Amino acid sequence: MRIISHQMPIFVLLVLGSCTAPVAEDTQTGPPNILLIMGDDMGYSDLGCYGSEINTPILDGLAAEGLRFTQFYNTARCCPTRASLLTGLYPQQAGVGHMVNDRGTPAFRGDLSNKAVTIAEALKGAGYATYMSGKWHVTPYVIENPDKHNWPRQRGFDKFFGMISGAGSLYDPRSLAEDNAYVAPREGFYCTTDFTNYAIKCIDEHETEQPFFLYVSYTAAHWPMHAPAEAIAKYKGRYDEGWDALRAERYERMKEMGLIKPEWELTPRDSFVKAWEDEVPDREWEIANMEVYAAMVELMDEGIGQIVQRLKEKSLYENTLIFFLQDNGACAEELDWVAAQPDEKDLQPMEPGALQTKMIPTITRDGKPVKVMKDAWPGPPESYTAYGLDWANASNTPFREYKHWVHEGGISTPLIVHWPAGIDSKGEFRSEPSHLIDIMATCVDVSGGKYPTEYNNESIIPMEGQSLVPVFSNRMLDREAIYWEHEGNRAVRMGKWKLISKASKRHSFVWDKIGELPIHQWELFDMENDRTEMHDVAANHPELVAEMADRWLKWGKRTGILPRPYPKN
Repeated sequence: MRIISHQMPIFVLLVLGSCTAPVAEDTQTGPPNILLIMGDDMGYSDLGCYGSEINTPILDGLAAEGLRFTQFYNTARCCPTRASLLTGLYPQQAGVGHMVNDRGTPAFRGDLSNKAVTIAEALKGAGYATYMSGKWHVTPYVIENPDKHNWPRQRGFDKFFGMISGAGSLYDPRSLAEDNAYVAPREGFYCTTDFTNYAIKCIDEHETEQPFFLYVSYTAAHWPMHAPAEAIAKYKGRYDEGWDALRAERYERMKEMGLIKPEWELTPRDSFVKAWEDEVPDREWEIANMEVYAAMVELMDEGIGQIVQRLKEKSLYENTLIFFLQDNGACAEELDWVAAQPDEKDLQPMEPGALQTKMIPTITRDGKPVKVMKDAWPGPPESYTAYGLDWANASNTPFREYKHWVHEGGISTPLIVHWPAGIDSKGEFRSEPSHLIDIMATCVDVSGGKYPTEYNNESIIPMEGQSLVPVFSNRMLDREAIYWEHEGNRAVRMGKWKLISKASKRHSFVWDKIGELPIHQWELFDMENDRTEMHDVAANHPELVAEMADRWLKWGKRTGILPRPYPKN
C-alpha cells in the first residue's frame, strides 16, 4: 500500500507579502490563473476581516488589497455546496440535492450528474491545466472496488490529492487518495498542512505557459476539533469570557467595520444556547473546543499564505484570480448521533500502511484509543469533539440558525476576491446578492472560454449563474432571484426581499402538496433594513409573498426538487 508524503519546509507568514526568498517580477499576461479556496463549517464572522478576533492576517490582507462580498451565499451544507460550486448549477440540478446517498430521483442521486460539467472540465476547453487538493465529497464513498467515474481525475482535474468522502480525523482521514488510488497518510500527517503542501507542489510542477485552475478545499474548521498543541496555545484564555461576550464583541466590531448596518439587530441568543453567566457544565472543556477551533482557522490562513507566497516567487501572483469562501454556516452539530466507541480491550492496532476507512477512527496510528466528545480533550489525534451549538451561535454573529438551515446563519459566507491585474478597487465591499452558481460563470468569463452545451456525448444543463466581473467594478447584476432548498427548508431572494420557510423538523423530506405551502407558513424579510431576519412582514405584503412562493414552486419543479422523493435510507 502506498504511503503518501508531501512534506516540505513550513514557514509561517505573519503578514501578507512577507518573504523568505526574493520575489521575481510578475510578467504573466493573458487569461489569469484561478485559485479557488474553500473553508469548511465556518461562520460568517470567523475571519478577522469579517469581524473575528481569530488571527487571519493572510485573508485579511487579500481582502484589504481586493474585495469583500457581504451578501454572498452558499447552499447550507457541504455536499450540495461543493456540487453547486463545481458546476455552476443549483445542487439538485447537479444531482446532489442532499448528501451522497441515492434518494431515488435525479436531483437527489447523491452523485455528480453527467449532465453537468465541472469548472475543471470547462476550463480545460480554454487551455487550462487543472489541479485539486483537499475534500471532494460529491460522489459516494465506497471502500472496495469504487466506481471512480466521479472522482476528480475523471471530472477534469489533471492532478488530485485529498479526501473522496467528507468528514474525518484531520490526522488520519478516511478516503485519502492521490489521483485514482486510495493512500495511507504519511507519518505526522495533518490535513491543513498536507493539503497546502500538495497545492504548492502543483504550482511548483506547473512549468508550462498555460494558465492553471487550482481548487484547494480545506477541511478546517469542520469537526473534529484537531490542531497541534503549539497552535492552540496562542488562544489560551482568549475565550474564558464565553460565547455571549464573544458574540457581543464581534457584533460591535462588525458594525464598526461597516460590514453590517447599525439598524440590523443582533439576534437573541438561540433558545437552546446556555447563558454563559449560568452554570455551564464542563466549562473548561467548552473553552478548550473554541481555542482549538480558532487554531484550526489560523492554521488554514497560514497555509493560504504559503500558497500566496509561492505564487509570488513564481511570478504568478499579479495575474492570479483568488477566491476564498466557505461551504456553509457554522455547524451546531454535537455528535449526539455517534455510537459508543469499542471497548479498549477489543481494539486492535492498525497495520503499518493500512488505509483509514472510518470517519471516526477507533484507534490512533500510534495505538491510542479515540474518545468522543466529553470523553476526550479537544486537540490531539486521540480526541474527536465538536465545538457545538453554543460557539456556533457566536460564529454566525449576527445571524439566525446554522448549517442545514436557509436563514442567513446557514447560507451566508464571506467571499474574498483578489486579482491585482484585473481588479482596480482595493479594500471595498460589494453588497450585490450573489451565489455559488456565479463562480463557474466568472471563471468561464475571465478565461475567455466557452461553457459547453455538450460534453462526453451528453447534453449539458445551461449555467444558472452570472459572471461577477461586472460586480468587481461595482455594477449590479440583472437577476430575477436566487433560490434555496435543503432538507425541506426553502427560501428565495428577490431584490431586497427574502421569503423563507423553515421545515417543521430537521431532515424533513416529505412535504404536503409537493411543496405548496399555505401563505402563513412563509416568512418575508426586508434584507436592506433587517438582514438579521428579526421582523416578519409577510402579513403586510400578501401579494408579494404569493408571487415569490409561486416562483419558488416553479423553480422547485424545474430543478427536480419536486415531486419530493421519499428517503431510501
